[in-house]
Amino acid sequence: MRITSSGLSLTVADPEASAGFLEHAFGFEREMAADGFVSLARSDAGFSLIFLRAGLETFKPRDRADRTASGLLVVFVVDEIDIEYERLVSAGVPILTPIETEPWGERYFQVEDPNGVIVQLVQWVAAPPEGVVA
Repeated sequence: MRITSSGLSLTVADPEASAGFLEHAFGFEREMAADGFVSLARSDAGFSLIFLRAGLETFKPRDRADRTASGLLVVFVVDEIDIEYERLVSAGVPILTPIETEPWGERYFQVEDPNGVIVQLVQWVAAPPEGVVA
């Protein structure tokens, strides 16, 4: 098998709100959009983020069409996390978890999109412990 691209599809109440948040806060761009559907990408992300409106008639499996991604973590490993933190604070993006550094060398913070999807930015400021892949 050869994977030619990757995507993460999240079911949310308001796809436009999540898409707008990622466009504004993180510079994602729309690849495709239709009623109840928005696909976003960044060339350096390695995958597309797709937002589907909960309850779409075309969603399969049908018995899961109303489940949403609230509380889900989408994680981006970045360089210069302190600069990103200040940029987002200055832009008025609400910070869910302020920036902190864990004892194992992971520096991170979290923001939340309008649908409850948590976006976590991470930078390894020390080598991760043996067995942890950064």
